[in-house]
This record gives sequence, C-alpha cells and structure tokens, in this order.
Amino acid sequence: MPLKYLHTMVRVKNLDKSKAFYELLGLREIRRYDNDKGRFSLVFMAPPGQDDAPVELTYNWDGDDGLPNDSRHFGHLAYEVDDIYATCKHLQNNGVLINRPPRDGHMAFVRSPDNVSIEILQAGASLAPAEPWASMPNTGHW
Repeated sequence: MPLKYLHTMVRVKNLDKSKAFYELLGLREIRRYDNDKGRFSLVFMAPPGQDDAPVELTYNWDGDDGLPNDSRHFGHLAYEVDDIYATCKHLQNNGVLINRPPRDGHMAFVRSPDNVSIEILQAGASLAPAEPWASMPNTGHW
C-alpha cells in the first residue's frame, strides 16, 4: 500500500506571531484556507522549493484555551540548515530563545510561540565547536 507524506499540523494561539516565527526559520506561506463557518484558518508554510513538506498552522479564530501548553507529546519538527551557527544567531537576534544551543556544531532546539519543539540540524558534517555556543548551557526544555 503506497503512502505519501502530506504535512505536519500544529495548533497556534496567535497566527501572526507564529507565522513570523516560521518565517524567521526560512519558511514561507504556500497556501491558506480560511473557513468562515468553522471560524478557523489553515496556513501552510514550507521552505522554498519544498512545497511537498509543509507545516500546517491551524488557528481557531475564537481562541484555544489549551495553548500554549507543554507540547512535548507532539515530538518536534526538524529542519536542516547550511550554517547552524548563523541560523541560531539570526533567531537569537530576533528574540528566539535557543533552548539547546548547537554546542556540537550539529544540533540545536528552539520553541515556537506555541511551544512546539523545533530541531535545527547542520547539513553535512558538523561545524567545529565555536563560542558562544560551545559553552552555552541549555535553557528550559526542548
């Protein structure tokens, strides 16, 4: 039985804030569905050239009292980047907390505004350990 990956869905509390976070990661909106009767929006975002692997941001117009909670039961989204240090610096410069710094030059974790864990992985070989990342401790959980 063939199987085709479609997307990963995460619920968001503030669509604008969440969309801005995923844009910081390099994703862009590829399609949107607004349902007036159901009072919700679905915003699909993907890295350039990867429209077949989107994340679906589900926003309930009337709010969702369960958000943000600890979404670790979800697991995480993972994205590969060309330079993990530059990516983490860019996120940090824009107010994103680096929960698990890329001390090993290979892996980092951050959280979205809705508490979704995001793994960032270095493409190819790990970068050489570098400061300030090499000595930066974990903050919170990831």
